[in-house]
Amino acid sequence: MRANSLALRLFVSATVWIALILFVTGFVLSGLYRESVERAFDRRLGVYLKTLIADLASPDIPIEKTGQMLGEPLFELPLSGWYWQVTRLDHSKPEVTSSRSLWDRGLQHLNEQNVRPDLDGQRKAYVPGPEDQRLRLVERDVDLGDDGRFRVTVGGDAAELDDEVLAFDGAIVTTFLVLAAVLLLTTLFQVRFGLAPLNRISRGLAAIRSGKAEKLAGSFPVEIEPLARETNALIDANREIVERARTHVGNLAHALKTPLSVMMNEAAGRGDDPFAEKVKEQTGIMRDQVTRHLERARIAARVAVVGSITDVVPVVQALARTIERTQHEKDVAIDLDIQAPDARFRGERQDLEEMVGNLVDNACKWAGARVSIEVMLEQPEPGRHVVRIVVDDDGPGLTPAQRDQVSRRGQRLDETKPGSGLGLSIVVELVGLYGGSLNLGTAPIGGLRAELVLPAG
Repeated sequence: MRANSLALRLFVSATVWIALILFVTGFVLSGLYRESVERAFDRRLGVYLKTLIADLASPDIPIEKTGQMLGEPLFELPLSGWYWQVTRLDHSKPEVTSSRSLWDRGLQHLNEQNVRPDLDGQRKAYVPGPEDQRLRLVERDVDLGDDGRFRVTVGGDAAELDDEVLAFDGAIVTTFLVLAAVLLLTTLFQVRFGLAPLNRISRGLAAIRSGKAEKLAGSFPVEIEPLARETNALIDANREIVERARTHVGNLAHALKTPLSVMMNEAAGRGDDPFAEKVKEQTGIMRDQVTRHLERARIAARVAVVGSITDVVPVVQALARTIERTQHEKDVAIDLDIQAPDARFRGERQDLEEMVGNLVDNACKWAGARVSIEVMLEQPEPGRHVVRIVVDDDGPGLTPAQRDQVSRRGQRLDETKPGSGLGLSIVVELVGLYGGSLNLGTAPIGGLRAELVLPAG
């Protein structure tokens, strides 16, 4: 999952919601469990409280024998955290009876702390006890008529309650951590499974661009099917537009070249007539302009085609053989150094032939006896591959100023050499449309080096 991707957004949002839901659920469960444990603890204290009240109400049990029926050894152990206390309220000076565990200490009265009684007349609260223990107290006032009024208090060590809740919280945390891990793995699987059709579309588009496929093939989910259908329709429309543009360019070329040729021939038949010379001059300019703009339109139309891929080595080998035969009067040898036999150009074959052909033909015109062609495949940066084609000759070479001049349309340094002067400028224009580059320099064998860099398929 990469930054700013749908997969990362879905995973992060699901993770946040899972964490939030588990946290709230754990918090609620912990609170409910604490309340449940607290109620059970209060019921236990309530049983002791009722036993003490029964002892007080029994005429056979003197007050000093109160609490013997509790059956809890902790009430006998000094400062154990479990205490009971009975306070007589109908005397001017209250009489206090307490468990042996309380020793010489006393328990707080909850009514003095403004704790309201519940429906059963009991007051319940947490208070500090002897030895700074945290106690859970249950207190109730009892009126026994002629036997007197009493306040009965029972307290238990709240650490037992806290320890039980803490153990439950630990179990909840462990369980929820395992659950969170399972949910995250499930979410990750769902994200990858749910977005798999988009990955298929991405791979399909890459295959179309590399020339391995013409359309997005296969079935897609209902939500993705319109995207695939419209993409295929767009590719078809693109091809139709390019084909129509090629047809219009060809028709326009034929429609304009014939009248221009007639005008040139008519002017040439007038001899040295100044008017005829002017017509020839302007007609030549018109022909060059028409040729230039038609060439630009033709190149742009071809570059717009999606998914064109060309094997480089067969094209270079065929051009080398053909041009070497046409240079029979000069006896120029063309050496091939193929370092990347599987190099592929992301573009149309005729454009590659035009670019390489112009460079090799130009090298053979100026070479003394030798032309060298190298084909390499390089990766200037991660994820980007280029085809590098280097054409060297052993001719006179060019100065930096001359190199700049020959790349301009129609510029020629030697009028004795055949050609229109459009070769290198066409190469420069084609290279620019494909996002490549053409660099002119000095060849190691002494002449001009033309280095062509094109996108690899």
